[in-house]
Amino acid sequence: MVLLTAFFCLAASLSGATASEEETTDAISADDAWGILMEGNGRFVSGDLAPKNFPERRTELVSGQSPFVTVVTCSDSRVPPELIFDQGLGDIFVIRVAGNVMDPVVLGSVEYGVEHLHTPLLVILGHQCCGAVTAATQGGAEGNIESIMIEIEPAVEIACGTNMTGSDLVEEAIDENIDLVIKNVLDRSPITKELVEEGELVILGAKYSLETGEVAVLTRIDASNVAEMEAEEEEKVAAVESEEAPVTAIPEDVIPEGSEPESSIPEDVIPEGYEPESSIPGDILPEGESSEAPIDEIPDLLSV
Repeated sequence: MVLLTAFFCLAASLSGATASEEETTDAISADDAWGILMEGNGRFVSGDLAPKNFPERRTELVSGQSPFVTVVTCSDSRVPPELIFDQGLGDIFVIRVAGNVMDPVVLGSVEYGVEHLHTPLLVILGHQCCGAVTAATQGGAEGNIESIMIEIEPAVEIACGTNMTGSDLVEEAIDENIDLVIKNVLDRSPITKELVEEGELVILGAKYSLETGEVAVLTRIDASNVAEMEAEEEEKVAAVESEEAPVTAIPEDVIPEGSEPESSIPEDVIPEGYEPESSIPGDILPEGESSEAPIDEIPDLLSV
């Protein structure tokens, strides 16, 4: 009876185990990885978290790490991936930066996760009420924070095209920023793009709700649609740029053929018979000739 009770206790414990406590293999798929994260997020939302043996796990990780997913998310203190997905030590390769933007340093960390650590899944995790995106919708910020704003501005410009305002505009810009970050990963990292095209990596754009604690998928990029996604994002940016392009004051097709632009000097201020002075410097004229008229022959332009 004691042994039977112990068996059921062990089974119950394993049913809510984290990835580090399960017997996962190196061949875990992107879908399997996302399934583990979603199970963990469900536990986080309900408050029924999996047990974790941190002392034992620390010892196991001394020799190296083998995370099953790379997550890029915001530095916001309310959005810790390990807690949101109820995972343990060594399970998630985490990269955090305000606005989850993709500069060369962050991109280098992404490549380390997906190419060196071979994680089959890359998650770009935005979140509700992101302060960095909110600041970008309000006109930017000073100091080095401005470099973050520059990365987010294209997403804000696209969101502004919806004519939304207030919190609706902010949330739309957050969603657009998630897609923009994915596009920047593919544009700026040939290594990551090749892994996606070869079917070795899946990229998910997801959003975390501060209110409910739930994570929802917004975008999925894999070998089947990577080219399509890039084309759609380029069309969005091109549409915004075309709206901002300056318009020529006088269209070329309304200028009569052969017409010449009029002089910018009104004719009534040029004395009749006046000839402009020579532009040839006097020191290169033949001896005895002068490029200047006698002083008493120069018209008094101020009296005209």
